[in-house]
Amino acid sequence: MTADRLPVVIAGAGPSGSTLALCLAKKDIPVVLLEKQLALPVDLRASTFHPASLDLLAELDPWIVENMLARGLKAPRYQYRDRRSGETATFDMQLIADETGFPFRLQLEQYELTRLTCERLQSCDGVDVRFGHEVTGYHESGDCVQVEVLNDGEEMQLDGAFVVGAEGARSNVRKSAGIDFLGFTYDEKFLVVSTSFPFEQVFDDFSYVNYVADPEEWCVVLRTDKHWRVLFPTTPETDADEQLLLSEQFIQERLHHLYDLDGDYDIKHRSLYAVNQRVAETYTSGRMAMIGDACHINNPLGGMGMNGGLHDAFCLGEKFDAIYNEGADYHDALAHYDRQRKDVAVRFVQEHTIQNKKLMESTDPDIQKKRQKMLMRTAADPMAAREFLLERAMINCLRDSQAAA
Repeated sequence: MTADRLPVVIAGAGPSGSTLALCLAKKDIPVVLLEKQLALPVDLRASTFHPASLDLLAELDPWIVENMLARGLKAPRYQYRDRRSGETATFDMQLIADETGFPFRLQLEQYELTRLTCERLQSCDGVDVRFGHEVTGYHESGDCVQVEVLNDGEEMQLDGAFVVGAEGARSNVRKSAGIDFLGFTYDEKFLVVSTSFPFEQVFDDFSYVNYVADPEEWCVVLRTDKHWRVLFPTTPETDADEQLLLSEQFIQERLHHLYDLDGDYDIKHRSLYAVNQRVAETYTSGRMAMIGDACHINNPLGGMGMNGGLHDAFCLGEKFDAIYNEGADYHDALAHYDRQRKDVAVRFVQEHTIQNKKLMESTDPDIQKKRQKMLMRTAADPMAAREFLLERAMINCLRDSQAAA
């Protein structure tokens, strides 16, 4: 294979990596997709697809979105609730129906997308998907890259025209490039619990997505396609603290504080994870580029992390299309990608996720009252609510990114 038709080697078959692979396959660009796990992981992580992401996926492959809609749960509105006063600000996404083909959040576990995307890749020419292959590093040599891979304890090397880090926050591709991951980690850790209990049957007018403010303990309560999921802030200091937070007793106490049912909750899943706000100092270096958590991570309030990674994939896919099929200079194309995604989209995501957290966590009752009144005024004003929704649905963010020179 000539150097100009060597494949794009993608490390990581998560949502952003597998989506980029399909974008490239649709443009007849050779691709090797490497995943260190032996099979697609089934992990309970991101579960919200925003309208802007669904629009992009539908343009790429309508079959994928049709299947996502069949499996997922449509959330056409979401709420900010004050636990003490009972006041609710409800945002109806029908207000932006003229801006998107999907005026709702689709609640669906992210692994459902990777399953569908990888199934689609099986029928594409020029695609090589390998499980059990971990990218450990890379180096450039002239007009190609040598990607270092570990498979079943054996080291090997693959040649590619470019390498893409899509393997998450601990990206070996980013580390190999020597790129700093700038930002901070919150003192808090988020406890996420899934339960089959039907909260919609015990709370009046309860939407599928709820941000619940309380000076003593805020939380997020949302419905996925399979279960209700509740997120609580915690501040463990030791391993023993973490074990306590994950214990049956502690989790039952927290859920009973949310709603005091008779008997125990049916717990389907529990996890405790660190919360970061970090952005790579650059998204590209030579023949390397990064997408998704490999180059930006943020707290999950607002569901913008995975969606931002999908937007990265579509943007980078356009750049590779220009390089492979239109003869564009790769330096210029990848520099443009870096400007579009790092300087515009990620700034938006970081600012809004930090703001979302601040909206929830104040322990001052007066500040919370003012916050709730502001949200209720915004929700009650159709024009103000529309602008709020265009921001939170990531429609404005994506458009700003696409327009960046």
